[in-house]
Amino acid sequence: MIPRTVYQEEHELFRRNVRRFLEEEVAPHHDAWEKSGQVDREIWRKAGAQGYLVPQAPEAYGGAAADFRYNAIIDEEVSRSGCTGLGWGVHSDICVPYLMRYGNEEQKEKYVPGCVTGDIVMAIAMTEPGTGSDLQGIRTTAVADGDEYVINGSKTFITNGQHADLVIVVCKTDPDAGAAGTSLLLVEADRAGFERGRNLDKVGLKAQDTSELFFNEVRVPRENLLGEEGKGFVYLMQELPQERLSIAIMAMAASREILSQTIAYVKERNAFGRPIATFQNTQFKLAEMDTELTAAEVFVDRCLELLVECKLDTVTASKAKLLGSEVQCRIVDECVQLHGGYGFMWEYPVARAFADSRVQRIYGGTSEVMKLIIGRTLTA
Repeated sequence: MIPRTVYQEEHELFRRNVRRFLEEEVAPHHDAWEKSGQVDREIWRKAGAQGYLVPQAPEAYGGAAADFRYNAIIDEEVSRSGCTGLGWGVHSDICVPYLMRYGNEEQKEKYVPGCVTGDIVMAIAMTEPGTGSDLQGIRTTAVADGDEYVINGSKTFITNGQHADLVIVVCKTDPDAGAAGTSLLLVEADRAGFERGRNLDKVGLKAQDTSELFFNEVRVPRENLLGEEGKGFVYLMQELPQERLSIAIMAMAASREILSQTIAYVKERNAFGRPIATFQNTQFKLAEMDTELTAAEVFVDRCLELLVECKLDTVTASKAKLLGSEVQCRIVDECVQLHGGYGFMWEYPVARAFADSRVQRIYGGTSEVMKLIIGRTLTA
């Protein structure tokens, strides 16, 4: 293994604590949460009490003022544990950073401390039934009416949708202005007209509540505007690199864990009178996967360093997301094959990893969108 230089000793100490927490507080309940379609709300408060939610928040709001490497460690350990679908990444890596970067002091004082403790769960409502990755095509509107905005529309595939106390809603404040008419509004879950739809039954990430959200004449005060009116699309483009890197980070950790489990499995499993690991095909497949994954890990670690240095650009983050998610899906698929029929059994971690991995190529921008972003810079 190539030594990782992105982390220091204090990071590894933090990692050991996160790993212990997941083993003691999450793993024993994860099967039940998968069956119920959502985690126990109390696990959010337990994680918050340990400093595992929004570690980058300033101390003034109850955070540790840590850099993003601490977020990355949490992402890695959750993926490594197989206890997927907790929803912490969307909350800590995506939603609260919008609030921290674009919110005013009043908004930050009102919401960030609760986000750190787990008393407030955040979601971001981008995707709509007919838009997918086309954020410019959203139809949810927010019409100014005196001192308020009136929101109408619907969203789907919203992570933390059932638990969310506060939702960042991507909407059109000027439907005729294209991307320049997009704004971000904070919507509290107790607002009249806000409704949660069904908790969606997904192929993977079974413990993660993923919902439809509906806005029917939802009124919010103008002070719930996040940042400036009409700047929402710009804000989304500025924050997506961090989201996409988070996906790549999770992909690397999940792939490494499943590959390690598969190596152990083929050493124990016999076929035709000898361990599967002794067959040349098995050795070649393992060699290919380990080589590809090692190369991807080095690149993703470098991207993490760039993010910490505030130097990670959109194109490089898109490359990390594209590479990470595609490598993950290839590796998990090969590992299922090496497990044979047992790889198709839900009780084996590789089967769950297979189901969980597929969405990595979809959310945060599909692989095709990543290719468009990268390709346009090459042909401009």
